Amino acid sequence: MKSKQLDELARRHGISITRPSPDGQEVPISNETKRKILAALKIEPRPKKGPPKSSGKAGAHSARSRSMKKKTPKAYLSEGLSKTRVWGISLQLYELRSSRNWGMGDFEDLTVMADLVRSLGGDFIGLNPLHAPFLADPDRCSPYEPSNRQRLNPLYVAVDQVPGFASSLALDRRLEDLRQTDLVDYVGVAHTKLAVLRSLWANWQRGVPSRHPVYDPADFEAFLHEGRKGLRRHALFEAISFSMVKSAAGAGWHTWPAEYQNPDNPAVVEFERENADEVRFHMWLQWLAHRQLAEAAEHARKVGLRIGFYLDLAVGEAIDGSATWSKRDIYIAGATIGSPPDPFATQGQDWHLAAFRPSTIASGRRSPYRRMVSAAMRYAGAIRIDHAAALRRLFLVPLDSLPEAGAYVDYPQRRLLKILAKVSARYRCVVIGEDLGMLPEGLQDDLSEAQILSYRVLSYERDKSGFRPAEVYPALALACISTHDHQTLAGWWRGRDVKARAEHGIVPPDVTEQHVKERKSERRDLKEALGNAGLDPPAQLTARTADEEKLHDLVVCAYRFIARTPSLLAAVRLADLTSEKRPTNIPGTSDDYPNWKPKLSVAIENFGAIPLVARIAAAMRNERPKE
Repeated sequence: MKSKQLDELARRHGISITRPSPDGQEVPISNETKRKILAALKIEPRPKKGPPKSSGKAGAHSARSRSMKKKTPKAYLSEGLSKTRVWGISLQLYELRSSRNWGMGDFEDLTVMADLVRSLGGDFIGLNPLHAPFLADPDRCSPYEPSNRQRLNPLYVAVDQVPGFASSLALDRRLEDLRQTDLVDYVGVAHTKLAVLRSLWANWQRGVPSRHPVYDPADFEAFLHEGRKGLRRHALFEAISFSMVKSAAGAGWHTWPAEYQNPDNPAVVEFERENADEVRFHMWLQWLAHRQLAEAAEHARKVGLRIGFYLDLAVGEAIDGSATWSKRDIYIAGATIGSPPDPFATQGQDWHLAAFRPSTIASGRRSPYRRMVSAAMRYAGAIRIDHAAALRRLFLVPLDSLPEAGAYVDYPQRRLLKILAKVSARYRCVVIGEDLGMLPEGLQDDLSEAQILSYRVLSYERDKSGFRPAEVYPALALACISTHDHQTLAGWWRGRDVKARAEHGIVPPDVTEQHVKERKSERRDLKEALGNAGLDPPAQLTARTADEEKLHDLVVCAYRFIARTPSLLAAVRLADLTSEKRPTNIPGTSDDYPNWKPKLSVAIENFGAIPLVARIAAAMRNERPKE
């Protein structure tokens, strides 16, 4: 096929024929990339008659202009919320320490946090994705690379709350060891929890308990009926995954024998018949997680959190997890989600995540996208869509290719917005779109028109003249200082993020040198912005003279700044309150940093004794009083 014909075919199927470079220029993608992406989309390499679907930037903008002539579907936004401004605390659930948990935060800790946030005057708790991981390989712990987004993580189950639980001296000693670690020992936590849960499952089958207000056997049966084939296949995947790990194969299905890679294979059918109890056990784990999260959400509402929980949604799923094994036909198999080269990742990124196929993502009454967002909204007063650009397009990297050899592919934005509008209205759930980084033209306007809140992070709200004033932040937004991918504000001030990128080889030395220079001006600009806002940032505060007391003063000033924005929601990061030194996640690293494992340095029972907690909460209440 000639290049011109290949370009036409690529455009017709929503493949942009250029990508951005780190310096902001448009770089043509190769013919090889076009062919690989077409193959991943299951498109035959034959040109067809008729106008192309898209032609890069201009074509995408034209398509957007045509689609937006229609009435835009609007996501849920209560009248009460639209007339006030509220704040809450964001955290990673696993990072919580407590005197009773089993080495990582759980749903009972979340209930305790709801009481704390209420006492501080907040109205929501922002959480990391709670999607199902690989239980048979607990160290695959990134909440943003889940096995299945429609299922929950059973490691968050508070086992001591399950009826029939009884402790022992040996278990108490083991739990104390797990609580004392600086990093979450996912392997140890999983081994301990699952061993006890298996014994409780045996009791459950014997009728212990027969009646319970929360853990009612009839509710379990109703849960199984509601979950249908999808729930059963996830449980079957887990059962096979554990079996494969025991036989030295991997937890993900790509490493399984061929006869187990297809859920409809007779070998899989026979496995399920022979291991029916194990499959039912994994469905029971999902039910326990469902019951405890639902109870925690109900408790948050009862104590007065006006939004309750806001849950993160990962942008994709592991390529070898439960979701892609169960419903292979709705996923792209020949390419994974990533991002093109940019100033902070000059080689680009391959996130190794499976994406829904554009042709199937919104198809049918129970479309894959509808099922996925419904699974989170049922527990939440708000959801945050990670990488909201995926509503318009995804950067796909062909398998066995470098990220720079990827290409953008269009998705059915209007149909996805319509799904979000319908499901959010059903669950009365606010939608937040993480609209950071390189965004397609006009996307933020489209999201605003659809009543999807923007996600405004302080360090990104800066232009050539400095940090933007608080008053120019949009009202339809969540404002915050940092996310799980950033250092705390104190760490940012000291340049720990710049140092980490250099130490881990994420950016070359010349770029690091430039980032060091830029940080000096960024610190100066931040102090200027705080001063212009009528706040009083600490004087003589430099990276070298930044003692803890002055840094705390700076953090309080910065949160007052965020609180003064018109944005409907403002989030306080828990790691800022406890002055954490280690970041949650360093993007671009894997084995050389313990991403998603650092615990907070303070137990939740001691939060009330931290002066910075009281100071920031008082500042937020003062700037955003409850009406």
